[in-house]
Amino acid sequence: MDISRCSGAVLDLARKVNQAEPRDQLRVRRGRMSSSVVVLDNGGGLLKAGFGGDRDPTAVVPNCLGRSSSSSSSSKKWLVADQLQAEDADLTSVSVRRPMDRGYLINPDVEREVWDRVLRSLLRVDPTRSSLLLVEPLFNPPALQRAADELVFEDFGFRSLCVADPPSLVHLYEASRRPPEAARAQCSLVVDCGFSFTHAAPVLHNFTLNYAVRRMDLGGKALTNYLKELISYRSLNVMDETLLIDHAKEKLCFVSLDVSRDLRLARSGTDNPFRCTYVLPDGVTHTKGYIKDLSEAQRFLSLPDGCSNPQSSLHEVVHSRGDTDKTEDRRRIDLTKNEFKLTNERFLVPEMLFHPADLGMNQAGLAECIVRAVNSCHPYLHPVLFESIILTGGSTMFPRFAERLESELQPLVRDNYQVKITTQENPILGVWRGGSLLASSPDFESMCITKLEYEEIGSARCRRRFLH
Repeated sequence: MDISRCSGAVLDLARKVNQAEPRDQLRVRRGRMSSSVVVLDNGGGLLKAGFGGDRDPTAVVPNCLGRSSSSSSSSKKWLVADQLQAEDADLTSVSVRRPMDRGYLINPDVEREVWDRVLRSLLRVDPTRSSLLLVEPLFNPPALQRAADELVFEDFGFRSLCVADPPSLVHLYEASRRPPEAARAQCSLVVDCGFSFTHAAPVLHNFTLNYAVRRMDLGGKALTNYLKELISYRSLNVMDETLLIDHAKEKLCFVSLDVSRDLRLARSGTDNPFRCTYVLPDGVTHTKGYIKDLSEAQRFLSLPDGCSNPQSSLHEVVHSRGDTDKTEDRRRIDLTKNEFKLTNERFLVPEMLFHPADLGMNQAGLAECIVRAVNSCHPYLHPVLFESIILTGGSTMFPRFAERLESELQPLVRDNYQVKITTQENPILGVWRGGSLLASSPDFESMCITKLEYEEIGSARCRRRFLH
């Protein structure tokens, strides 16, 4: 897709919005023609949906259906998207049906239910009067592209469709936040650690260089499954508690800067700075899992190489997730609660991304994956790419992720090259925000395929417009 021809106008517009006062930003957004453009980042774990020109999406919801096996027979119905986030939702032993597998849409029927809930109940939009900017994964097979087009045009009847890939949108958004003189290179390496996979993708002039993209079949889903296995082996059987263990992973796991030292500390008995307790819901007083003692969980931050950036500390992560129970109440011992302790699992789980071979997986680590992606490009681009690494995706939110990646990359990079890593202010929303900027372009409609074109010439010929 030729994003480059509208990038200049988009960047200028984005800078004006970023520099404007809140009231002016609202006025700019209301005055745009993109108000009828729905931007949909259809992730494997979370679906982000909103309107073009807005800074943040209207809905960030699980892209799945769920049903608790512990519920009464009268309430055994499938919960859709935001219903899984409700305060009274019982997440114990939830059976999950996902439309995405390994990053690709393989179950359109489930996706139809999720989209219907998001579009009609959360966005309250009429698809027949709206255009859609759909974010699709790289290298989406033609058969799955046709299935997505049928969903867009035949099931929901959108007026037109534009398809974009995540790396180009992340690059577009980050370029809009740089000063004009710093954005001239128009080159970056986007490292997307998502739910299903990890991509290292070079982007040049808003084009993703597909021949240089390198992929790891590791993401948030694999990390959650690994944590389930570790906990089930050592304490409780939690193999059916996917959503709860995913919750525990997001709150308690972090990246170690010295694995051998931390393993020694984890074996130090009562002095273990990594030991903490996670309490499972009981279905009566608590319907969500929680950390029993927050101060205990944060002790690792006091280590010599502790995180100096408060934004990535566990304190902010926990409170941003809406945990409002009093800390003192959580410390009280209640023998009726199911709980488990975590120690070295907290840093061994994210370690999969850096050294998967240690766990018997025949894959390169993240640092080597990045170097291979850079080396696949023209030598003139190598120093620029190493200086313009952008981290996005939920798995990059582990504390110390960027510091560890930089330490892993330095020995693999030439001495005369600098390594500079940028972490997005919100890695979960980075792709969507880039899509919102793209939807703000005056030329956006000319980049779309219309429902009439789809009906006349079919999906395959229409999709040629999005090929690089």
